[in-house]
Amino acid sequence: MNKVLVLGASGATGSLVVAELLKRNVEVVAIVRAASSMQRRAGDQLHYSEVQADITELHDQELASYLKGCDVVVSCLGHNMTFKGMFGEPRRLVTGAMAKVVRAVELVKPDRKLRIILMNTSGNSNRDIPERPPLSQRMVISILRLLLPPHVDNEQAADLLRSVVGQGHQYIEWVAVRPDSLVNESKVTPYVTHPSPTRNAIFDAGPTSRENVADFMATLAVDQELWSRWRGQMPVIYNEI
Repeated sequence: MNKVLVLGASGATGSLVVAELLKRNVEVVAIVRAASSMQRRAGDQLHYSEVQADITELHDQELASYLKGCDVVVSCLGHNMTFKGMFGEPRRLVTGAMAKVVRAVELVKPDRKLRIILMNTSGNSNRDIPERPPLSQRMVISILRLLLPPHVDNEQAADLLRSVVGQGHQYIEWVAVRPDSLVNESKVTPYVTHPSPTRNAIFDAGPTSRENVADFMATLAVDQELWSRWRGQMPVIYNEI
């Protein structure tokens, strides 16, 4: 059985990822803040357990203890869309968590490579390719870098995987999933994935349901063929229209 550690498990998308993993008979360990316990929603599931902790306060050794036996780490961490959530501390929530996960994995030294699946954003370009977004998008993104700390956090988190972990890390493989304009649906629907955006992420964003993102991330966690297809890349996901 696969064992997956989920960060941001109580969020709008993270809770759906947990549900999709449990449907696949995956053992899930969720790290959630005490006030955000998932026990009421998933606590009766045989393969679910949770750690009530603030990821920003966990020491590397402590996180390493939770990683032992895990095959995958899924991060759905993000900033609350409130003034405090966007401009307060920690401004590098996602980047800091990714750096901590990498250090913890290196402490564990797993026998086989651990997968990191990061939820990112289509507004962040994959500079490994490199991508060339439309001029209008590049102009707005340049402003967002100055005014909106969460966007910089998303960029830096993906850059850590691209540049620090890279393609040949001894213990880690990764995928950064880039949804476009997130929406809520009642169930998983047909969706498409691309190596790069096919739309302007600012002025022509395509809807991507959280349910579809959760389905894609959960499948990446357990499906070797899909993982091999996207390993070391930043796939963009859209609802099929």
